[in-house]
Amino acid sequence: MLSAGDEYPIHQTPEPVAYSGSDRNFYDRYFFNGYSADGATFFAAAMGVYPHLNIIDASVSILRDGKQSSVYFSRPLNMERMDTHVGPFSVEVLEPLKRIRLRLEETEGLALDLEFEGRAFPIEEPRFTRRQGPRMMMDLTRMTQNGRWSGSLRIDDTRVEVRPDDFTGTRDRSWGVRPIGAPDAQPLNPPLPPQFYWIWTPTNFPNLSMFYHVNHDETGTPWNTRAVIVPDGVAQGGGLHLSNASMNITYAPGTRRMAAAQLDVEDSGGRPHKVTFEPIGTFLMKGIGYGHPKWRHGAHHGDQLAFAREDFDPNASWQELENLHIQEIVRARHEGPDGLGSEGIGTFEQLFLGPHAPSGFKDILDPAK
Repeated sequence: MLSAGDEYPIHQTPEPVAYSGSDRNFYDRYFFNGYSADGATFFAAAMGVYPHLNIIDASVSILRDGKQSSVYFSRPLNMERMDTHVGPFSVEVLEPLKRIRLRLEETEGLALDLEFEGRAFPIEEPRFTRRQGPRMMMDLTRMTQNGRWSGSLRIDDTRVEVRPDDFTGTRDRSWGVRPIGAPDAQPLNPPLPPQFYWIWTPTNFPNLSMFYHVNHDETGTPWNTRAVIVPDGVAQGGGLHLSNASMNITYAPGTRRMAAAQLDVEDSGGRPHKVTFEPIGTFLMKGIGYGHPKWRHGAHHGDQLAFAREDFDPNASWQELENLHIQEIVRARHEGPDGLGSEGIGTFEQLFLGPHAPSGFKDILDPAK
């Protein structure tokens, strides 16, 4: 059950808000992305609060004209979880569960002032709980919402007007336990090879949103998944839940990157739905801290505000661990019952690490054949 309080980074236990139980890996996170209808401009932002590390960090990344540019920020949290400013970047809740404002005062050539408005009530995903042997790796809840963007952004000398008739996107809020900050110095006993297979496809169609995600183990068995269609304006719990989901991926030869994909699902009446995905651009998630060797989430950067800019080639080698986690900007087509269908745009997020029997992956980074 989602409530307005879930919009704020204060999730915890019955203790005072400054504390969140006893797990040092507890976190509370905002994530946002947005894209123009032609896919030419893509941006993403994130902010994370880590109560037991006493750190808050954030990042903004813009993909345009074949270049991805990011700015990263980190500062001590000072045990104050309601101050959602990290230097010149801020997240402001305008209307819980519906409207959010992002602001980045000009920093190293990047700036934005944007408002997100949800198309429908956020969906609550199944709780993610995953262990590595005896050790808890993930135990978290996430809510997800598609929406429209308005405002403007700037990258160096280029200003982009962001209009809700052109820019859509997705945002999520997640909180719980996941690996953050410095890696655990104590190895697993016995050691386990790394394995994580993740797909997430939040997609914007003209009158509805479609959400699908799945985590597979090394055999291809899903341990967390959800597929749902959410018409515009729907209240909490009003989406159309889908079942018997099957995602068929064609990999680019010699890589683990998706070259084409098709999702087949059924609605509650047993009627088939098909969604096809075609990539039109690649966004590296390290641009907002995911897997970044230096600016990873929760990393310690001293007792004062720290920030830096970094530019990337989004087509850098996929075999570098820091480039495994990506969002492909995708054209999508939904074909429903009775010949109904529509064209949309969204993202196909993937993180394929380690073995995955259905894909033929046997090692950490062996490519598709």
